[in-house]
Amino acid sequence: QVQLVESGGGLVQAGGSLRVSCAASGGTLSMYRMGWFRQVPGKEREFVASITWSVGSTYYADFVKGRFTISRDNAKNMVYLQMNTLKPEDTAVYRCTAEVWTGPSEVYKYWGQGTQVTVSS
Repeated sequence: QVQLVESGGGLVQAGGSLRVSCAASGGTLSMYRMGWFRQVPGKEREFVASITWSVGSTYYADFVKGRFTISRDNAKNMVYLQMNTLKPEDTAVYRCTAEVWTGPSEVYKYWGQGTQVTVSS
């Protein structure tokens, strides 16, 4: 069982920066990948970015490439999302995910509760 706790959300003006963090605990020895999704009420949840735990390979949604950076600290079981040049359309609840190995080719995804990011125009 993996527990995820996000922090660092808040209110920022358009063009500004914010960093959200996610602390993972329990079951992290089997970690495969961590990532971020975001959700706005009434809209589908969107993938934002992910990073593999061992190698550190990163993947980004097209709409954040060049603006957001995902990173991890394996020793602290933390993943971060540095968000620069924020736009009002980035306003959402940002939720952390953790995928852990449950079998030779199977993973299970855990979700955090989320942290609100609001970008004012």
